[in-house]
Amino acid sequence: TMGAAFLGYVLPWGQMSLWGATVITNLMSAIPYLGNDLVKWLWGGFSVDNATLTRFFALHFLLPFIIAAMVMIHLLFLHQTGSSNPLGLNSNFDKIPFHPYFSIKDLMGVSLTLMFFILLSLWEAPILMDPENFIPA
Repeated sequence: TMGAAFLGYVLPWGQMSLWGATVITNLMSAIPYLGNDLVKWLWGGFSVDNATLTRFFALHFLLPFIIAAMVMIHLLFLHQTGSSNPLGLNSNFDKIPFHPYFSIKDLMGVSLTLMFFILLSLWEAPILMDPENFIPA
């Protein structure tokens, strides 16, 4: 989530921040053994140009979907196997099944939150905007 937010932070108004690209490049290149290859795979090299901007935008768009898919896979495995002790002790001793109540409760919470934000954006959209947007140029 932080990665998607940071990629969005360095893409303001459709242009990439050189500072943001430098920070991410330095963080990636600091990974032992894999850093250099990872930077070349992620950005196409150590330079910042249009190909880098396109990759930034693509990753910023795809990362939330990847996160959502991983969450669904995680919930699927929780539903199938339950929550067990990660220390490797007897897994049948304190197994907590993933009860449908929790799934329904989570779906209701997501639905209500989504409905709230949809109604807010449709009826009172300016309430979420920056007041500086209304200052004449």
